Amino acid sequence: MQCDENGITMSSRAGLSASALAQAGVTGIAPYQTGKPIAELARETGIAEGDIVKLASNENPLGCSPAAQAAAQAAMADIARYPDGAGFDLKVTLSRHFGLAPGQVVLGNGSNDVLDLVARTFLGPGCSSVYSQYAFAVYGLATQAVGATRIEVPARDFGHDLAAMRAAVRPDTRVVWLANPNNPTGTLLAPEAVRDFVFALPEHVVVVLDEAYTEYLEPQQRCDSLAWVAEHPRLLVTRTFAKIHGLAGLRIGYGVGHAELVGLLQRVRQPFNVNTPAQAAAIAALNDTDFVTRSAAANRAGMAQLCAGLDALGLAYIPSAGNFVTVEVGDAAGINRALLARGIIVRPLAGYGMPHHLRVSVGLAAENQRLLDVLAEITSAREGSNIAQRQQ
Repeated sequence: MQCDENGITMSSRAGLSASALAQAGVTGIAPYQTGKPIAELARETGIAEGDIVKLASNENPLGCSPAAQAAAQAAMADIARYPDGAGFDLKVTLSRHFGLAPGQVVLGNGSNDVLDLVARTFLGPGCSSVYSQYAFAVYGLATQAVGATRIEVPARDFGHDLAAMRAAVRPDTRVVWLANPNNPTGTLLAPEAVRDFVFALPEHVVVVLDEAYTEYLEPQQRCDSLAWVAEHPRLLVTRTFAKIHGLAGLRIGYGVGHAELVGLLQRVRQPFNVNTPAQAAAIAALNDTDFVTRSAAANRAGMAQLCAGLDALGLAYIPSAGNFVTVEVGDAAGINRALLARGIIVRPLAGYGMPHHLRVSVGLAAENQRLLDVLAEITSAREGSNIAQRQQ
């Protein structure tokens, strides 16, 4: 590699390398690792897709509301036309459901899209953002991609250390990211602690409260966050239809904030970023409160089943308020390979700095039991192998 007279790196005199033209923040990013798809594991192992259990991506094992599925299918009749770029009907439905003004809502291609809008609007070179260790990877990725400085604050018991995060805020900090419940650890902050933290941040900071899993909480555990935006002009609450509503494949989420803040995000939002079937399905899903209630109940039962099984196996886990549990298994990479070979997909967390942990989504009762049974086989076989080695 060499530089020409303009100081641009050349791969050869035939032309520039693409990496030479990319922003420095982008070249330093490792691509985000998603959960392994069922079809991919089927190709790799020869296991039939119907025999594979996927507990990797925190999806709703009940699927989605039948009303939402019907609405999406009906909307397919109009897919030759662009979607409503303003998302008028969905915003009106959200505003009525939560007591908001439509101008307080920004829609995204998943809540990840809204997080990216925040980074593009408020961050750049010379700015910094603050987030917790073991928090959602997108906070750091979005920050780095726009050339801002990442400030990762050490976690406390795998969750947010709010005092340390407040102390980490600098004069150049423009965004603080807070996930409650947190992904991938499932830790939960009390509503009063979150409110005190949010309202104590200095005026030069926008705070993002990521509530992707809030519908899984009991009422007394939830923050009254959507009401807080009336008092806090720099608070954005983000939520998604991918989790309890079961619309992960349609990619739709939203943010709620002060109208001025939301208006700034709208300036950088891509036109038509939420497709027509997604908007229709989201409206129906929001109105199907019975499905949400059933999904939350199924999650509580599945979580109890998983935790009881893990206790019986002697495996430590982080108490979770989401629809997943993060388990300490020792050789997580090896255990993950063994699970994959038996047709079970979970999420390794080495990329989060947790090489000894696996994140397990709550599935149906039969899926949870299969995971527990296979884990018992694997751990028993490994323990037997270790005893044999010590006896030699």
